[in-house]
Amino acid sequence: MRILLDESLPRRLKQHLPAEFIVQAVQTQGWAGKRNGELLRLAEQQFDAFVTMDRGLEYQQNLAGFDLALILLRAPSNRLADLLPLVPELIAALKSTPARELRQVPAE
Repeated sequence: MRILLDESLPRRLKQHLPAEFIVQAVQTQGWAGKRNGELLRLAEQQFDAFVTMDRGLEYQQNLAGFDLALILLRAPSNRLADLLPLVPELIAALKSTPARELRQVPAE
């Protein structure tokens, strides 16, 4: 499974995901600064899932129009220390969320 981390997430998060996942960051793809619609169009061509903390994403875009699983992390901040407790649920969400669906971690 190929996963794209949004530019607001620390790239070190990928070190805490299983080796079965191929994880890239928006910055390493050369896509930093792209607006959400354009970013999602690019991502769906190369990735299976997009992980973000952008809470406005679900209101700004018609997410069903993108062939990606979308995972929205909800944490106090984007610091790695705040994200690490979410990793087990993030892994489960990545494995179970179908394309064109949004899953929040932790689930509400």
